[in-house]
Amino acid sequence: MYTDQLYRIFREESSGVSTDTRTLKKGQLFFALWGQNFNGNEYAAEALDKGASYAVIDDPAYETDRTILVDDCLMELQGLAQHYRKMLGVPVLAITGTNGKTTTRELIAEIMSKKLRVHYTKGNLNNEIGLPLTILSAPDNAEMMILEMGASHSGEIRTLCNVARPDYGIITNIGTAHFEGFGSLEGVLKAKTELYEHLRKINGIAIYDDRNPHLTRKIYRLVSRGVPYSHPTGVELSVEALKSEMNLAVRIRYLHRVYDIQTALFGEYNLENVRAAVATGLFLGVGIDDIVEAVGKYQPGNNRSQVKTTDNNTLICDSYNANPTSMRAALKSFSELKAGRKVLILGDMLELGDRSEEEHLKLLNEIEQVKYEKIFLVGTEFGKVAGDKGFELFSDVVQLSDHLRNNPVTGSLILIKGSRGMTLEKIYELL
Repeated sequence: MYTDQLYRIFREESSGVSTDTRTLKKGQLFFALWGQNFNGNEYAAEALDKGASYAVIDDPAYETDRTILVDDCLMELQGLAQHYRKMLGVPVLAITGTNGKTTTRELIAEIMSKKLRVHYTKGNLNNEIGLPLTILSAPDNAEMMILEMGASHSGEIRTLCNVARPDYGIITNIGTAHFEGFGSLEGVLKAKTELYEHLRKINGIAIYDDRNPHLTRKIYRLVSRGVPYSHPTGVELSVEALKSEMNLAVRIRYLHRVYDIQTALFGEYNLENVRAAVATGLFLGVGIDDIVEAVGKYQPGNNRSQVKTTDNNTLICDSYNANPTSMRAALKSFSELKAGRKVLILGDMLELGDRSEEEHLKLLNEIEQVKYEKIFLVGTEFGKVAGDKGFELFSDVVQLSDHLRNNPVTGSLILIKGSRGMTLEKIYELL
């Protein structure tokens, strides 16, 4: 490992770290990573031409006087992030789970910012590359890090924990996603609870949903220090949903006081994300009044549980990601809304492996039981099982966009949900 040399350069001779010449800024330290369809070493010269301080490469064919040759660029990137995390010496909270990671992360960041200077994951930088980049972008004066951890195969959370060394951890839930990498629900559970295994080793603390039987069972087996959502400070905390028209409204009961909050989040399925955030804030010392204010002010972004009103329709934009569990939760909340004309636009759920056809068919059978004005399905996975059900089917978002231009939808309440790879956000401007 070249950690000491790279750390000195990172701190003294660079303005940060980059792995992409398209977004590289002058003075950054460039890491030439490999991908399925590219060799990052081929871009080292371009990075240097654009002003990179040095380029870290792992192929001697691209060596120059401003390159640093290592055995494995990804391992060095992760090693550098691990070292920087250690030198910062701030508490780290890791969040993983099938659904709700991003919303929970952002809610907790909003709450903890009432007390500390918080650095947290932006966008989807939550994998073996994104997490190190998130850590390395933390400012010197950060007082806490909140890191999202995504995983598509077993062992990935363990790797991320080795880099981030979290002191606290949350698994939001366990659901049906990434079967391609995990194989089964038990495989998902085993992979996600690698976070609990890390916390046990370091005597860290898991903040957990004590209403979730899967997680409660694993807590008792794997973690020596667990903090339940319902008693984060030793005092009972209740966070429940109230009846509301569109967005989630919650009632918090704590220390014999009651707080009602109208959130900007669509759907009751976000209740567990709010419970996680409130419990975490209380446990980490944020006052209840500050927590209530932060939850009420939070505005979701990046096409997650957002309600947008256009000149023609009301859109529920939830195209950040999709799997069978999150899809059913969104559809349940949508079906309960009262509206004259309700339209579904659903994109494929990706990375389900051998279970893909079965899960898409099950979902369509359930949708058939509810009356909607129109149902648009986008993608080849839905195409395999749609049969003669009478749904309007499109191979991709381009084909759907052409249809919407020629056949405008107006006066409707529209749920738009699909996996990120389906890029359904491209149709918002047409609605």
